[in-house]
Amino acid sequence: MNRAAAPLVQDTEKHLSQLPALHLLQKMEPHWRLLTRSEADRERGGKRVNVFLDGILKNSLTRINRVELRGASYPFTESGLAEAIERLKRPRPSGLLRINEELTDLLLLGTAVEQTVDGVTRAFQVKFVDWADPGANVFHACAEFDVEREHTTEARRPDIVLFVNGIPFAVIECKGPSIGVEQAVSQNIRNQQDGEIATLFRTVQLLIATNKNHVRYGTVGTAAPFWSKWTELEDRETDMLAAANTPLDADQNRQTFADGFREDRDSYDARFDQGERLLTEQDKTLWALARPERLLDLVRRFILFDGGEKKIARYQQFFAVRKILRRVTGDRDESGQRRGGVIWHTQGSGKSLTMVMLARALGLEPSIPDPRIVLVTDRIDLDEQLEGTFKACGLEPKRATTGRNLLELVATEKRSVVTTLINKFDTALNVRDFTDSSRDVFLLVDESHRGQYGRLHSRMRKIFPNACYLGFTGTPILKDEKNTAAKFGGIIDVYAINQAVKDKAVVPLLYEGRHVEQRVDETAIDAWFERVCAGLSEDQKADLKRKYARTARLFQTEQTIALIAFDVSEHFRRTWKGTGFKGQLVTPSKRSAILYKKALDELGVVTSEVIISPPDDREGEDRIEEASSDEVKRFWKTAMDRYGDETTYNSRIIEAFKKREDPEILIVVSKLLTGFDAPRNTVLYLARPLTEHNLLQAIARVNRVAEGKDYGYIVDYCSVLGELNQALSSYSALEGFDESDLAGTVTSINSEIGKLGQRHSDLWDVFRGVANTADEEALEQHLRDEARRDEFYDRLNAFSRTLAIALSSHEFANEPSNQHRIFGYRNDLRRFENLRRAVRTRYQDAVDYGLYRKRIEKLLDTYIVADEVRPITDLVNIFDEDAFAEVLHSKESTASRADAIAHATKKTINERWEEDPTFFKRFSELLRQAIEDFRAKSISDLEYLKRVRDIRDQLVRRDTTDIPESVRDDPLARAFFGCIQETLKDVQGNGNAEDDKVSAEAARQLVDIVHNHRRVEWANDPDVENAIRNEIDDYMFDVIRGEHKVPISTEAIDTLIDRLLMVARRQTA
Repeated sequence: MNRAAAPLVQDTEKHLSQLPALHLLQKMEPHWRLLTRSEADRERGGKRVNVFLDGILKNSLTRINRVELRGASYPFTESGLAEAIERLKRPRPSGLLRINEELTDLLLLGTAVEQTVDGVTRAFQVKFVDWADPGANVFHACAEFDVEREHTTEARRPDIVLFVNGIPFAVIECKGPSIGVEQAVSQNIRNQQDGEIATLFRTVQLLIATNKNHVRYGTVGTAAPFWSKWTELEDRETDMLAAANTPLDADQNRQTFADGFREDRDSYDARFDQGERLLTEQDKTLWALARPERLLDLVRRFILFDGGEKKIARYQQFFAVRKILRRVTGDRDESGQRRGGVIWHTQGSGKSLTMVMLARALGLEPSIPDPRIVLVTDRIDLDEQLEGTFKACGLEPKRATTGRNLLELVATEKRSVVTTLINKFDTALNVRDFTDSSRDVFLLVDESHRGQYGRLHSRMRKIFPNACYLGFTGTPILKDEKNTAAKFGGIIDVYAINQAVKDKAVVPLLYEGRHVEQRVDETAIDAWFERVCAGLSEDQKADLKRKYARTARLFQTEQTIALIAFDVSEHFRRTWKGTGFKGQLVTPSKRSAILYKKALDELGVVTSEVIISPPDDREGEDRIEEASSDEVKRFWKTAMDRYGDETTYNSRIIEAFKKREDPEILIVVSKLLTGFDAPRNTVLYLARPLTEHNLLQAIARVNRVAEGKDYGYIVDYCSVLGELNQALSSYSALEGFDESDLAGTVTSINSEIGKLGQRHSDLWDVFRGVANTADEEALEQHLRDEARRDEFYDRLNAFSRTLAIALSSHEFANEPSNQHRIFGYRNDLRRFENLRRAVRTRYQDAVDYGLYRKRIEKLLDTYIVADEVRPITDLVNIFDEDAFAEVLHSKESTASRADAIAHATKKTINERWEEDPTFFKRFSELLRQAIEDFRAKSISDLEYLKRVRDIRDQLVRRDTTDIPESVRDDPLARAFFGCIQETLKDVQGNGNAEDDKVSAEAARQLVDIVHNHRRVEWANDPDVENAIRNEIDDYMFDVIRGEHKVPISTEAIDTLIDRLLMVARRQTA
């Protein structure tokens, strides 16, 4: 029976996140039926290595599958369904992502098994999910779902697992609001690793991480930076509010508050007594993603595998495809054609994948029986990229090689997906007149802002007069193109730059105009050189000057190339080298690209490679005669001798740029300025004037999201945007666009540098109230509060990152009036970095800069002398006598050494508390008192050090002579004795010898109860735990209360049993 007192409203992870999630899931329509852990265990035969609900899976497949033959319907045989299930449960061994891809295909397509019906033996398809009728499936949820880790008997317990027809489809990790959602993301990622519970994720499609106020979602294999926030664009708030505030019915209550939640019912119900609650971000996201019909739609149409990576749609992709489908399946125009339109989705936000998802959705649309898709672009590299993207995502496009081949593919072979260059329509009609009048042809025109609006658009129309035209662009539409966009049917969807930045689908771009000396006289060059080398030692300057002089001699007629190459080299060395981030240098011609490569090689600071088209391809050249220059021909011959062919040349260099340390900089002319996706590409050096779409496409090369990447950087040597101190549309390069469409495109680096002073002040504000800020000991003691230390770490991180940006700016770093400030900033950076390292050791914080570590280490390496920064030391292990002695004899202050010992001891107590709470409680109190006495100045630094040293010594060299001999040598019995003894003292006042005897005897008996029921992973088995709890409960009532007449209350017994089980789980599970 339940004897626990009714609890108050709680604010734990369980009450604020996990239980509300379970509540909402059960109130959706159709709803998720919650299984108790014991029900789920029965469904999988009590085997925690089995992640399928076998009974439900078998019954579901029996219900949704029939053999249809000669107008009659028959059930599948048990053996046939068993064969299908075995394929789902026993995939070919490989890595998790490959297995997940194989099983996702099985879920989407089903599998064929042989059946003999009426004497006919054939293969019939078994489906695992009824995609056409979502309501025919069954949906279950299970909280705290135990899964055994690989190669061990230990288990992990995801907070909520969602099953469709008994198959794991989604995993939800919940955290309390005080814990960052990043921890829930990290937990989801950890559980997919080898040695963890990767088997659970073999069929999983959706992962959700939530702390109530912040929610992120991903899929299997999604790296942490790419977990996204969902924004719901179809308002269902009324339905959500009703579901969140409708009490659970009797059956749902019974299911919810079984197992580990039974003690939480009263406190959870208390929330409903206070009136209707408001919706949280968790509610909104679960409603958006986890409603059964929405989840099935996401899996079927919006999850794909792209070159070995599994990807799930971002919200803008999902809703864009739905808008397009509504447009093309809705009312037709007056001639009966489907209505098309233009989709503007900012470059870097996944436009190509949106096209793939659209192609899949069109193929699955029941009202379009035989859709055919033609992907059109105007550049070879884009054509190759789209073909590659579609192939990587499992579709099979056929690429038109000539106009004649285009006709064969669309007229004769009727291919379902074709990719082509737009000019092939012209050559196709030169071969012969052809018209395909189908209204189920869809032309997806990429970068539709260019030539597709002109004459070639009419040529497409001639071949496909009734096709549905859908234009895609990654850049805004020019003002004079907006009217002609109507040829595609008008705007369908916009995902503008500022929204993509806000959603963190792309990183914001910082722009810096850099000026190199254009005159070649020695005085001007020397002055420029001195500015660039400001801050270097004389030896460093001399070495660089020798390299520069050698380079300059090689480029006497190309002085500007030598100057820019030197500046690029130094900028990259100071700012990015060694961080893992890369750069791209855009040059005006093939010859200049080769000269830049030679200049960078001569300087020897950064590694680089050149990507150009063959010498006879003049696209992108500023001077036509350069296409046939001997220098370009020689370069191309060398490249072909090395790589064999152009395809290998491109792919090898691009692969190395994306995945290896070298090259650090990629030099290009026009190739790779569109459709090139390399997340580590962070800085674009513009040594070529670009305008309009070409400029916007080029700068978008560095806007991709990557771990530790705050911004993409544009360094402009051609004054394309001048000082960027006016509206973007006022610059000739962008004057053809509406200003509103350019919002968020690029920001002057000066706007970020302008925040440096405030961030410096914010950092010093942490130490407001410190009388003597020159006293390092005072600063360290001021940071003894953990919340204040966290604030210090955050503000130092922000200041460091902004200072790195400022020092990368040539103008800021070399402006004479800034030198005094820069000196102060660098000095404070050194000082606060040393302080960070000191307090980390002193207070035993396992903190670092996380995602930004390499970037900030680069800042320290470049601008701070190595011996000015104190080395990072490991956290203290109080059981390591050598490490402990090192702390005692370090050069730190007495108080600092004492704090390091105190906090290392405190950390150990917190980590091991559950092993023996009574023992650790005593030392925790002693330690707390010592720290408080020191802070109150009641004891000296030396006395503080002596006391914490004694506490540490007593904890490490535990004296057990005061513990009865019968339990002294058994750690579990010793801990049980302490818990029971403490409880009896609370009940009867001061303890006595008789109480100790009773406590020791009880400890031995209760340890025997645990051992009698103990088996592998018993702590995760609710039946075993309940059996132990009941036997201990009986002993306490029959022996302690009955025989020994101890007046212990039922509440005290329940509390004691909880503590004993906690200890037993920690020591023996």
